[in-house]
Amino acid sequence: MHNISVFGTSSDAGKSTLTWIIGRILQDAGYSVAPFKAQNVSNNAHVANDGSEIAVAQHFQAKALGVPTSWHNNPVLLKSGRGSSASMIVGGKTAGEKDVRAYYRDLDRLKPIVKEGFGYLNDRYDCVIAEGAGSPVELNLMDKDLSNIFIATEFKTKIILVADIEKGGVFASVYGVYHLLPESLRSNVIGVIVNKFRGDMRLFDEGVEIIERKFGIPVLGVLPYRPFNLGFEDSQSLLNYTQDCSKATRHVAVIAYPTMSNYTDFEPLLADENTCVKFVQENIDLSAFECVILPGSKRVMEDLEWLKQTGLFAQIKQLYQSGQTHIIGICGGYEMLFETLIDQACIESDTSCSVEGLGFIDDTILFQPEKIVRKEGDRYEIHHGTSTKYPLEYKTEKLYGTFAHGIFVDENFKAYEKAHINTFYETMKAHLDTERIISSVL
Repeated sequence: MHNISVFGTSSDAGKSTLTWIIGRILQDAGYSVAPFKAQNVSNNAHVANDGSEIAVAQHFQAKALGVPTSWHNNPVLLKSGRGSSASMIVGGKTAGEKDVRAYYRDLDRLKPIVKEGFGYLNDRYDCVIAEGAGSPVELNLMDKDLSNIFIATEFKTKIILVADIEKGGVFASVYGVYHLLPESLRSNVIGVIVNKFRGDMRLFDEGVEIIERKFGIPVLGVLPYRPFNLGFEDSQSLLNYTQDCSKATRHVAVIAYPTMSNYTDFEPLLADENTCVKFVQENIDLSAFECVILPGSKRVMEDLEWLKQTGLFAQIKQLYQSGQTHIIGICGGYEMLFETLIDQACIESDTSCSVEGLGFIDDTILFQPEKIVRKEGDRYEIHHGTSTKYPLEYKTEKLYGTFAHGIFVDENFKAYEKAHINTFYETMKAHLDTERIISSVL
């Protein structure tokens, strides 16, 4: 059986979601499937079953497919670093920071671990579905691309293109990507899925004919636009989410600082019709909210400074002193609640430094070189900061802080998540040529 690469004809075409949907189609046909992405760029990470750190997108894909996770699902993860550098997670473990130019220059050193991850899954599953990254034909980057051309060439995968019709220019994007692919890969393209179509889908019947007859590319399906609202891979997809707050009895403000991370913490709140969530990116009046949440942060020191510069730092201190608002801090947000944050080892700072926190918790946060990565049930931790007095959490009547992510997950949300995944899958499956997909990879 052939493995599959899922290439987008643009960024945000829907590759992450289509990866697990195609996987479910193959599972329904009786085959075992694993998701894979050679390199992901995201501050949103999760702890895998083997205790490693991987991108939340691959973790969610595995959850949707009901398969265990390990670093092999995502061998390379890049997070926000200082300046033009990136924080590297290689093989599920922190590998320090590297300037972007140096990263590309040393790319060949990463290829063996990418091949090891793919090979591990290939030995254990009938089909590995490899999600691409951005567009596969960025001509100035094709020789530096681990997730698209390298995987498709190295493992001779069949290729499914995903095109986002909502962006416009769908014909040009499909035609252009197909013809810019290396000639050796074009014959491996089994078809294109046109994603995010709004309105009467019969209006695109002629479009399907054009792509198939004039371009010679089979159309595997035209999918209706349906917000999925689970497994948020980046902050933009989260911030674009619109809630129906008409029935809400609770109003929650989440401070969306520049390097906010682990946005999936808030999926249970977004799924609760009694809760209205506002993602705050500027110094608005927070007094109307029953609860203010400081979420995870990839660059705690920078985001804390942003809080001070915007005026939100002073406002949150006033809310705490008034005693009228519940305040929750998660991971990086928890660290901000302490009196002082010290980075002697330059984990987040260019030089050793000590900065003032909100002062709600009577202890100091010390950033340690060794990252704490652990998982227990639905909760997991990924952090460098440590507290001697309150190593996991701190709680009073109006204040709660914890290093753990996943604190809002309960049985109701897990039931909602499972039902929502199944309903979404059945809706999309009905618009896909499942027989052609299956036959093309056998």
